[in-house]
Amino acid sequence: MTSRSPDSPAPELTVVVPVYNEQATLAEIVQRVLALPLRLEVVVVDDGSSDDTAAIADRIANQDGRLRLLRQPCNRGKGAAVRAGIAAARGDVVVIQDGDLEYDPRDFVPMLAEMRRLDSAVIYGSRRLRYRSASVQASYYWGGVLVTWFTNLLYRSRLTDEPTCYKMWRRELIQSVPLRADGFEFCPEVTARVLKLGHQIPEVQIDYRPRTAAEGKKIEWRDGVIALWTLLRLRFSR
Repeated sequence: MTSRSPDSPAPELTVVVPVYNEQATLAEIVQRVLALPLRLEVVVVDDGSSDDTAAIADRIANQDGRLRLLRQPCNRGKGAAVRAGIAAARGDVVVIQDGDLEYDPRDFVPMLAEMRRLDSAVIYGSRRLRYRSASVQASYYWGGVLVTWFTNLLYRSRLTDEPTCYKMWRRELIQSVPLRADGFEFCPEVTARVLKLGHQIPEVQIDYRPRTAAEGKKIEWRDGVIALWTLLRLRFSR
C-alpha cells in the first residue's frame, strides 16, 4: 500500500467520485483516473450502495494510498455525496468524476492546463463546445440544451453545457461556496452560486459516451424540472 507522507506536497488535483451501486464500472474508472500523469488523490464517496461498490473502492484504497473511501450511512443523493467529497478534498483543484464510463478522465489534463493558462478559478468540460460528443438520447440532449439556455438567460453567462459532470474549481473557491443540494440539483446550484460570485466559467471540449437507463443512468426528466426551478430560485435569492 502506498501513502502520502505528511511532508509531501498537496495533490494538484482531487477527483471526487460520488457512487451509488456502480460495482460494474467503478474499478475501471478509478484505474483510469489513477493512471493520469498528475499528482492527484481520488475521494470515492459511497452513497449507501447496496451492492459491492464500497468493497471494490476499499480494496483499491488498500492497494493505492491515493484513494480514500468515504461512506454515507444511507443513500442521500449525488449532491450530498459530492459535498462530502469536496469537504474532504486536499488538492489545489477539485473536479467531479461519475462512477460510470460516460466521461474520459484524460480530459482533466487539458482542462487543468487551460485553467492555469487563463488563471481561472473554475472551468467546465463541455460536451458540445465545438462539436456534439457521441450520440445522446434526444430527451437528454434537449433537456441539457434547455437548462443551459435558461442558465445563460438568468445569469448572463455564455455556457454551452451547464449540466456537464466535469466541473473543476480551485479548492479555495469550491470549499467556500455554501452548497446545500442533496440530489442532481447540485449541478445548477453550484453553477448559479459561482456565477453570482462574479466568476466567468470558461469551457474546454471533452469526450462523452452516454449510457442508457437500462445500463444504469439514473437522471430522469423530473430532475430537469428541478434544475430549472433551482436556477430560478437562486437567481432571486441571496
